[in-house]
Parts: sequence; C-alpha cells; structure tokens
Amino acid sequence: MNYGFLDFLGLLGALGIFIYGMKIMSEALQKSAGGSLRRILKGMTTNRFMAVFTGFFITALVQSSSATTVMVVSFVNAGLLTLLESIGVIMGANIGTTITAWLVSALGFKVKIIALALPIIGVAFPFLFSNNKKYRNLAEIIIGFGILFIGLDFLKQGVPDIKNNPGIMEFLEHYTHFGYGSILLFLVIGIILTILVQS
Repeated sequence: MNYGFLDFLGLLGALGIFIYGMKIMSEALQKSAGGSLRRILKGMTTNRFMAVFTGFFITALVQSSSATTVMVVSFVNAGLLTLLESIGVIMGANIGTTITAWLVSALGFKVKIIALALPIIGVAFPFLFSNNKKYRNLAEIIIGFGILFIGLDFLKQGVPDIKNNPGIMEFLEHYTHFGYGSILLFLVIGIILTILVQS
C-alpha cells in the first residue's frame, strides 16, 4: 500500500478540522469564562496533587486521555489555566489511561468519544440561534469539542501505517543511524510541527 499525495492532503485536512474545532472551543471559552468557572478550575488545580487527581478522574470518567488533554489545552488557550497548572492535569490524564484499560477488561467495551461527537453537535446546534448569549456560547463550546474529536478521529485514520508503507520505513531508517544526532533531529521536527499547528 502506497501513501500518496491525496492521502497526505487528507491528513492535512484532518489536522485542519482538529485545529478549527480547538479554535471554536477556545474562543467560546474565552467569551463565556466567568469568575465562577475560573474559581472552579483554580480549585481543581490548587496544588500538584489536586491537578494530577483531576486529570486522573476526568480520564477515568470519559475513558479518553486525548479528550482530557484537549480540554486542558483549550483552557490554557482561553487563559483559564496556566501552563504550570495544566502539566499536573495532563500527567493525571496519562495515569488515568490505565483505569480505562481496567474498565475495558472488566466491562468488555470502551466508550468512544467519536461516536458521541455528531449527536452532541446535533443537540447543541439549535442553541446557536438562541437569544440567550450564555446558551450560544455553551453551544459553541460543545460544537467545537465535537468538531475537534471528529478531526482527531480522521487524524488517527489518516496517519500512514508504517508496516504497509515500506517507503516511509526506509525514510525513517535513513535518519536513525546518527546516534544523538537522530534524537536531536526528530526532537527539532516535533518542535517545529508543534509550533506550526499550535497543538
């Protein structure tokens, strides 16, 4: 299976949907962020233990560390959390992933956020036309969240399977024989990509 130019464009499109969803969500959070929401978030991240526990609990609840991480990034973008406060929550989210594995083993199934993305967009959409500003902002937050996870799902599907794409494997292997130089190279690539997509 060859990974062609159209596949690459599809991957860029998925990335665009993901970033657009985050943009909508972050802007809506900025508009609707009142003192009460700020106080709640500050209370959940008062110290490192509370921040880690918050990330752990939310991930165990929604069964997706990606969902938790994305929400935290949106809060940081909206200025509701500082970078330092967000680190503990993201650490907790990664720990909470183990709970997800236990739940899958115990219950035999996993809740897929993507399966709920379109329904929650459908529920929130009518509120975009509400005369109540709070309802409109809440609808934008929910719709942005849904679009974001649709983009994330497309990204997962669009990333090439290295096993079935020997050309990509050869390209990567070509740059893995330089010792620390290889590590530095891929580190720089990761930093550049993160700066470009701001995520």
